[in-house]
Amino acid sequence: MPDLWLPGAERHPLGDTAPTDTQYDPRVIWHITWDKNATAAEPADLVSFDKLVQYFTGSGAGAAPHLLWDPFTGRVAQFYPANSRAKSVVDLAGATRTNRTGKVCLQVETLFFPHCRVKGKVYPTVRDTPAKGLDKILDWARSWGVPDAWPMGAPTWKANRSEHIWETKGGHYGHGQTPENQHTDPGPMPKWPGASPTPKPGPPAFPGRSAFGPGKSNASVLLLGQQLVRRGFGKHYRVGPSRDWGEADRLNVRDFQLAQKWSGSDADGFPGPQTWARLFG
Repeated sequence: MPDLWLPGAERHPLGDTAPTDTQYDPRVIWHITWDKNATAAEPADLVSFDKLVQYFTGSGAGAAPHLLWDPFTGRVAQFYPANSRAKSVVDLAGATRTNRTGKVCLQVETLFFPHCRVKGKVYPTVRDTPAKGLDKILDWARSWGVPDAWPMGAPTWKANRSEHIWETKGGHYGHGQTPENQHTDPGPMPKWPGASPTPKPGPPAFPGRSAFGPGKSNASVLLLGQQLVRRGFGKHYRVGPSRDWGEADRLNVRDFQLAQKWSGSDADGFPGPQTWARLFG
């Protein structure tokens, strides 16, 4: 079983534990403490880590997370074990149990507010911080099966919520992406491998057999020729592919089809769906 307590974290167990709804995928909810309302024109000194620990173990226990993380020093304090719910998000009676959704529903309060000042330097977002200790938190989350992805996209300062995504996908969420909640934190977060994947473009859709053949002139003919050259099947071109279908196109397509060990009508030099899929796959 993975560690219930983050290795190396300062432990401050509150004791008020409760189970999570384990039929849902594991997740992490990210917050910022937002202790002050600073601006770029009027930054403010960051509140001390110990003061926040005192708050979450005292009058703020009713809103305590699993972890309090200082991205400037790497210090982490933990208040609940991983398999318990925490209390840092709004959880309305009779609605989605936002504090409990998942095999684990780890909540991390980042010691931060926009335009906080640390040792004379001002930090507009969490992404701008050194993010010390983040790797240990991510490794711990992964040990509980939390995937690296942001199912609703990497956080911005705008709220973006989907009940369906929340209930069906594990991963990392911002407070502003959690159902029933009105906050917009944590804002832009540090990037880590897999957290904000850029989808790879899929192969272009097959335009249909009618796009190719004598007399045809279109972008699909050019795209076909360019891909044939990339794949090493362009020897019949004298000056390169173009938008105009020609015998060189047919011969190059036929060479590619023969290389797939096709024969007969399957290697006639005219691209069909299977030729297109193999060529661009």
